[in-house]
Amino acid sequence: MLKIISLLLIAASSPVLLLAQKKSPQGNLFIIGGGNRGPELMKTMLDVAKLSPADYIVVLPMASEEPDSAFFYMKKSLEGITANVMVCLRFDSNDAPGSRLDSLGKAKLIFISGGDQSRFMKSIKYTPVASVIQQAYNSGATIAGTSAGAAVMSKQMITGKELISNTGYNATFKKIVKGNIEFEPGLGLLKNAIVDQHFIVRSRYNRLISALSEHPDQLCIGIDEATAIIVKPGNKISVTGEAQVLVLSKPRNTGITAKGLIYAGEIVMSIYVAGQEFAIR
Repeated sequence: MLKIISLLLIAASSPVLLLAQKKSPQGNLFIIGGGNRGPELMKTMLDVAKLSPADYIVVLPMASEEPDSAFFYMKKSLEGITANVMVCLRFDSNDAPGSRLDSLGKAKLIFISGGDQSRFMKSIKYTPVASVIQQAYNSGATIAGTSAGAAVMSKQMITGKELISNTGYNATFKKIVKGNIEFEPGLGLLKNAIVDQHFIVRSRYNRLISALSEHPDQLCIGIDEATAIIVKPGNKISVTGEAQVLVLSKPRNTGITAKGLIYAGEIVMSIYVAGQEFAIR
């Protein structure tokens, strides 16, 4: 009898759990393509975050080789723009995060610095940091990042390494071939989109086409420097900043030659500028 009651309780609660899992995040993402973070861009980020005087900003500098410098320059970019307290929190996969997790979870604006996205993800491996960031995002916090801090937003994170041609890191891919692009798990705040950064300045078209070939169901978004996308609840995206955002999607009639060359009969490409909007499927 107890088993039957337990099964009934589980069955009754399952739809509630499913609804909770499907609930859209209530926060925003502010994803910068790297480069200059001018006052106007930073003001827009603060407007999106809607901080109260009591709220504070957390900077996560672990992507940088020089975390203290990353925090210093981020703090400098906000001087005279906000009076909100800024806190630098550094996490390492070998350390017990302790009370820092609580501070991270209560922040209304979390900013991830530039550097190396793989370094950032390695620093939080085996820690609850990713889960705390996701919970903060779900609850209404704004999660922002630049350069490497932009790349980590995706579930499928581009590392920047070429695996076949010119193996190692290259600013611009030399070829569009099968299996040349490396992915690692990111934070997964963007479930159905892959982000690339410094996009137009560094001509990363080959890299983004390679990403789309590996994940044709994803929206592949290239954000240029001094430019950002704002992801709002409901996956509505707006563009802000000085340059452009390029989006690749819906490849058709695709295939691979015997030599591994990628081809496609059609790829949908859109270019957006400040003030324009699009959506993630």
